[in-house]
Amino acid sequence: MITSPAKTNDLAASQTKKTPRLLLVEDDENLLRLLTIRLQGEGYDVTPSNNATQALRMMFNNTFDVVLSDIRMPGLDGLSFFDEIIHRYINLPVVLMTAHGTIKDAVAATQKGVFGFLTKPIDHDELRKVLARATQKNTTSDIGDWCKDIVTRAPEMTKLLLQAHRIAGKNVSVLINGASGTGKELLAKAIHRASDRANKPFVAINCGALPENLLESELFGHTKGAFTGAVQSSTGLFREAHGGTLFLDEIGDMPTSLQVKLLRAIQERTVRPVGSATNIDIDVRIISATHKDLQLEMEEDRFREDLYYRLNVVNLRIPSLKERFEDIPLLTNHLLKQSAERHGVKVTRFSSDALNRLGTSDWPGNVRQLVNVVEQCVALTQTPVIPLSLVEQALSELSQNWPTLTQARDSFEYQYLCRLLQLADGNVTRASDLAGRNRTDMHKLLKKHGLNAADFRGNKD
Repeated sequence: MITSPAKTNDLAASQTKKTPRLLLVEDDENLLRLLTIRLQGEGYDVTPSNNATQALRMMFNNTFDVVLSDIRMPGLDGLSFFDEIIHRYINLPVVLMTAHGTIKDAVAATQKGVFGFLTKPIDHDELRKVLARATQKNTTSDIGDWCKDIVTRAPEMTKLLLQAHRIAGKNVSVLINGASGTGKELLAKAIHRASDRANKPFVAINCGALPENLLESELFGHTKGAFTGAVQSSTGLFREAHGGTLFLDEIGDMPTSLQVKLLRAIQERTVRPVGSATNIDIDVRIISATHKDLQLEMEEDRFREDLYYRLNVVNLRIPSLKERFEDIPLLTNHLLKQSAERHGVKVTRFSSDALNRLGTSDWPGNVRQLVNVVEQCVALTQTPVIPLSLVEQALSELSQNWPTLTQARDSFEYQYLCRLLQLADGNVTRASDLAGRNRTDMHKLLKKHGLNAADFRGNKD
C-alpha cells in the first residue's frame, strides 16, 4: 500500500521501534508457559500455541516478526511447519528448538533456510542473541528500502519485487500487467526509486483519463497559440520527466493515432510540441501499465504491435489480492493503523471473525477496495475492536457500486449486438449495414463478445 509522503519517515521510525511480535510454538505446556514469561520479560509480544496447526491459523490473522518453534510435536512437526511458513511468508525468520538435536537435524534445517537451531535445555543467552538477530533481519529485509511502501509477505509478490529490483538498474522499458487496484503505479515508483534515475523526476499520467488532443499536449507539450485555449507554452510530461521516469498508466486506452507519435518519441528520443516545428531531445525511461490484454488489443487492431514490443521489453505481472491472500491480514492491520492515526480514532484491531471475513472475500477491487473497506469501518466503528457487522456492511455497499465505464460500455455493446443480430436474422452483412460498420469490424466485435451469428438465425422478433 501507499503511505502518504509526509508520514513515510514516521512510519519507518515506528516500525523500527515497535515491540517485536513473536509466535511461540511448543507442545510442552510447562515449557510453553515458562518461555512465554521469559520472552515477555525480554520485551517481546508473545503469542503462545501448543501445536503447529493452530499456529498456522494464528499466522493468517496476525503479523509476526519471528517464529520460535519446537521440532518434535504431535501432528505437524517443526520442520513441516517451517515448510508451510516458507511457502507463505518468504522473509519471516524461524528459529527451531529440539531436545533431540543432532547434526543431521541441524544441517537439514539450515539447508532449508531456518534462521536458527537451538537444542534443549535452552541456553537463555543463546536464545536472546538468535532472536535479536532474527528480529533485526526482519526489520531490515533483503528486499530493501526502495520498496518500503509495498506491504507484503506473499511469495509471489516477493518474487516479483526481487525481479523488479534486478531490472531496475537496467535502462529498459517495463510493462506492468495487473487488474485495477493492484498497485501498478506503486510498483513503478519502487522501480524508479531502485534505479540510477532515483534523484530525477517520476512523472505519471493516466492515458485513459484525457481525450486525444489533450493527452498529446500533456505528453509532448505545446507552443503558445497552438490551439484554442493555449494561452502559454507547456513543456509536456516527457520533458518534465527528463533524466527520470515517465509512467504511462492504462496504456491500453491510448488512441491508436497517438500511439504512432509515442512510438516515434521512444525510437528517436525526441518530442515535438504541438504547434512547433522543432524536435527536442529527451532522456526518459518508460514504464507503462495496463489491466487490458494487449495481445487481444493487437488482434483487434486497437494497439500497435511495434509499440507493444517497444514497451514490453520486460513484463511484470502483479497478482490480484485474491492470489496473495497471505497479505490480507498484514495489509488490513497496516491500513487500520494508518486510518486510525489519520482520523484520530482509538481503534486497535478487527475482531477475529471480521478478519476471517476479510480473508475470504473475493476482492474484485483488489487492494484499492480493501482500503475503502478499512476506511469505512474505521469511520463507523464505536468500539476499539471492529466487529464483523461493520465489515459485512462495507462489503455489501461496495458490491452495489456503479460499474466502471469500460464494464458499462462492454455491457451495452453486448446487448446491442444481440439485438442487432436478432433484427438481421443472424446475417452478418445486414447487421453490418444496420450498424454502419464493415463486415471485418463486425466479425471482430462478435469475436470479442463470444457471439455466433448462426445462433440468431430464425430468432427474429
